[in-house]
Amino acid sequence: MATFVIVGAGLAGAKAAQTLREEGFDGEVVLAGAESERPYERPPLSKEYLRGGSEREKIFVHPPEWYADNDVELRLGLPVTRVEPRNHVVRFANGSRRAYDKLLIATGATPRRLPGPAYYLRTVEDSEALRRRLAEGGSVIVVGASWIGLESAAAARAAGCRVTVVEREPTALHRALGPELGGVFARLHIRNGVDLRFGTAVAEVTKTGVRLSTGERLTADLVVAGIGVVPEAELARDAGLAVGHGIRTDASLRTSHPDVYAAGDAAEPFHPLYGRHVRVEHRAGALRGGPAAARAMLGQDVVHDELPYLSTGQYDLRMEFSGDIDGYDEIVHRGSVEDLRFVAYWLRDRRVIAGMGVNTRDALPEIQELIRSGAVIDQKELSTGSP
Repeated sequence: MATFVIVGAGLAGAKAAQTLREEGFDGEVVLAGAESERPYERPPLSKEYLRGGSEREKIFVHPPEWYADNDVELRLGLPVTRVEPRNHVVRFANGSRRAYDKLLIATGATPRRLPGPAYYLRTVEDSEALRRRLAEGGSVIVVGASWIGLESAAAARAAGCRVTVVEREPTALHRALGPELGGVFARLHIRNGVDLRFGTAVAEVTKTGVRLSTGERLTADLVVAGIGVVPEAELARDAGLAVGHGIRTDASLRTSHPDVYAAGDAAEPFHPLYGRHVRVEHRAGALRGGPAAARAMLGQDVVHDELPYLSTGQYDLRMEFSGDIDGYDEIVHRGSVEDLRFVAYWLRDRRVIAGMGVNTRDALPEIQELIRSGAVIDQKELSTGSP
């Protein structure tokens, strides 16, 4: 009987285990994670769960009985410390070992750290601790105008806290959306009472606030970090697997070893549309990558070419984005940017490479169709009509 081991009990790992059973795999499935909680979704941790708008049970991928009912061996609170592809073995922190026929690494990512005491948002315990602290009110400094940073700022404002956001880039979401559309989110937070400090970095976090790279000191009751994540690729690197910005895989999510696969935040798969390796740090990468890897492990012909996707909700703004803005030379809008009801398209050489719908419905299918088509676009036609 074959044994498939999944290292990383998050969304990607849990969905991979589910897919293996749905596809008829009747061998052993071992799902191992470092956390003590069963697999759960992370996006709510900075959104509705942080704001207290979602019950705890709703964040979990499966009910607790699902794993036993589907004969999935769930090993929690026991990190894998070593992968030995040559021997087809994984070793655990308690000294035990498990042989495998196929292995999936879905270890996710870990937040970048600040020099000093700060709150982070990666685990359910992180979210619960921050929610309790925000309920006490006071002043908050959020370091990083990233998706996590801005969602945390919105949650802090909803809790009645005074909020300052510090960001080294010239505007919010500068790398994700560019200055034009990043500015939309900056203005949104300003209208909601957030003090934005762009073009400066945090040199130190203290018990009373932060010291900026300019020497200025800002006081606050707590500091929240949202300065990005680092893929958990050390297991793969130590095992001799190819690693770039994440664990390198082909389009079927197979690593440089034929019996080892990678998915989710830790993976950097080759994307056929872009002709390069692309790492996606958002929910969609795990939700779709875990099942794709599982099918590939079963020997199915898999091409994982899903377009990067993300969504956010901040104040009265709801947004969906897809694509990659790298190398864009033009932005076309349809609708009203001022009224926060529009669709934006990033173009390169008159071809759509990314798009975003703000407070609109059904924009995503058109955006993704335009990206995949690679067709030369008439900008006037793209900008007319309702969003």
